[in-house]
Amino acid sequence: MKFDIKPMVDWYDPKQLAATGVKTVVSTVFGNFADRREMQAALDPGKAYYDFSERDDFWLDFISDLGDGFNPTYTLAHLLAKEELLVDGNLTKRGNILVMGGDEVYPTPEMDEYRNRLQGPYHAAFPKKADDKDAPRLFVIPGNHDWYDGLTNFLKIFCQGRSLGNWRTEQTRSYFAIKLPHRYWLLGIDIQLNSDIDVPQLKYFQNVAAHPDMQPGDKVILATAEPAWVYESFDEKNSSNKRLKFFVDRIIRGAKDDPDDPTGFYNGKNKDIQITTIITGDLHHYSRYLETLPDGKERQLITAGGGGAFMHTTHSLKPEIKKSEGFDARFKASFPSKSDSLNQNTKNLLFFWYGPWMVLILGLVHALTFYFLKVSPAGTNRSLSPSGFVFADLWDVVGMSITTPMVLIFHLLLAVGIWQFADVKSGNHKKLNSLVGLLHGLGHVLIFNLLVVKLPDWNKSLFGIEELSGYLFFAEMLILGGLLSGILFGIYLWFCSRILGNHITEASSSFKGEDFKNFIRFHISDNGVTIYPVGIRKVVKNWKNAGTDEDPKFEGDEPKVELIEKPIFIPNT
Repeated sequence: MKFDIKPMVDWYDPKQLAATGVKTVVSTVFGNFADRREMQAALDPGKAYYDFSERDDFWLDFISDLGDGFNPTYTLAHLLAKEELLVDGNLTKRGNILVMGGDEVYPTPEMDEYRNRLQGPYHAAFPKKADDKDAPRLFVIPGNHDWYDGLTNFLKIFCQGRSLGNWRTEQTRSYFAIKLPHRYWLLGIDIQLNSDIDVPQLKYFQNVAAHPDMQPGDKVILATAEPAWVYESFDEKNSSNKRLKFFVDRIIRGAKDDPDDPTGFYNGKNKDIQITTIITGDLHHYSRYLETLPDGKERQLITAGGGGAFMHTTHSLKPEIKKSEGFDARFKASFPSKSDSLNQNTKNLLFFWYGPWMVLILGLVHALTFYFLKVSPAGTNRSLSPSGFVFADLWDVVGMSITTPMVLIFHLLLAVGIWQFADVKSGNHKKLNSLVGLLHGLGHVLIFNLLVVKLPDWNKSLFGIEELSGYLFFAEMLILGGLLSGILFGIYLWFCSRILGNHITEASSSFKGEDFKNFIRFHISDNGVTIYPVGIRKVVKNWKNAGTDEDPKFEGDEPKVELIEKPIFIPNT
C-alpha cells in the first residue's frame, strides 16, 4: 500500500486548530440528530457476540490513540506484528485479537489521514497473507477524533470485513461483545463524543447480558474510550463516570431501580458478574489504579493511550481517587513515571521552538497593534528616535494604547482571548486558574508596551541608528514580539502543568512528544489473566524504506521494550 510518511500533528498550528474546531462543532451538533450507531443497528442485525472461547491459551493485545506521526505509529505496529516478543524475560505472543481502543487517526478522520497515518504503517509492518487461516482478528472502538465525520470513514474501514495488514476485521458496528476462553468476556462500547451510549447499543448489550452463554460468575474486561475515573478526579462536574456505572450496574449486572430494596439491588443471573478490568485510552500515557469495590473485590483501572499520539504527562495524576469522586481507587503505576513526566514538561520552556506557527501569530498581532499605534493621530507626529521619545515612559505608552481605539481593541482581543484559553475545570488550585490565565493574557500586552518603550534605545545602542522607519519597527515587533510571547506562553504552560496541575493536554501536545509509548498484552489461560504493560521509552526514528513505494518494507533499529510494571495477575477463582 502506497502512503505518505507523516510527522506528528502540530496542534498549535492555527490552521489545524481551526479545522479541528469546525469538525468538532459540526460533528457534535449533527451527531445528536443523525446518530450513525442507530442506523447501524437498523440496517444490520449483527452477531449476538463473537466467539473465541474454544481456545485454551489465548492472547489479546490492546492499543489506543494511534495513527499520528510515522515513527511512533510504525514502531508500535512493528512490535504488535511480531509473533513473539521477549519483554524483561517474559516471553509473550502476538495477540489472537488486536483491540484498538479509540482515536485511530489524528487530527481528523479524512480517508487520506487514515491511509497515511494508520493503514499504510500497519500494512507495511504486517503485510496481508491471503492464505493465513489463523490470521489475528481486529476489533475497534471509535474515539472522539474518529467521530468528527460522524463515523463515515470509520465504518468503511473497520466495519465492512476489510483487513488492516494481516489483521482481519469482523465487526459490523462500532461496538462489540466477544466471548473469550475460561469464562471471560470482552465488551467494547462506543460512547460517541459526549460519553453517550445510544439506545440500540444499550439493547445490544442487554441482549448479550441476557444470553444463556453469559453465566453467573463470568468475568468481563470492559473497553471504553475515556478514563472516567481520571476525568472525574480532575473535574467533579464530569459525568462520564455516572454513565459508565449505569452501563455496568444496570445493563450488564441487571441492577434494579431501588438500591434500598430489601430483596437486593442486583437480581437475576448476572448479579455475580465481575468487571475485573476497565481499559481505555484518550490520555496518551499508561496509568493504573486499583479500585476496591463495595464487596471487597478489586478492579484494575488501566489507561493505555500510548499507541502513537503525543505523550500526555502523568505527574498530575492523583495518588488516590476517593469515593466522593466516584471511585475508591489507589494509584499504582504510570509511564512515563511522574519524575520523567516532570522532566518532559520542561520542554514547554522551548515552546517558541516547538510552536513556530503560534509564535508567528503572536508576533503578527504585536506588529499590527504597533501599526495602528503608529498611524494614530498622536503617533503620526511622534519621532521613533530614543532622544525625547514620547513613549520613553511605560505609563505614557499604556495611556496612548488605551486612548487609541484600534490598539485598545487589539489589546483586549489578545488579553481576553488568551485568558479564555485558561483551563478552569481541572487542577489542584481551580480558583487560581482563571487569575493565572488573566495574568498570562495581560503579560502579552505588557510585552508589546515594553518593546515600544525599549526598542528605540536598544537599536541606538546596538546599531547606532537614531531614526527607525515604521517598517523596520514593524518587522522587529513581529520577530522579537512573537519570540518573547512564545517564551511567555511556554512558561505559562510549564507553570500550569507543574504547579497548578491543569492544562494537561495543552502542556503535552505543545512539544509533540514521540516517546514513552505503550500497549497492553493480555494472556488468558486456565489459571487466570496475566496483564503485561509493554513500554517503549524511545521510539525508533531511523526507519528507512528498503522496499518500494507500492510495497514498502521499513528497516531501522530494533525497538527496546520494557515492562512498565510487574505483570498483573487476576486469578480465575
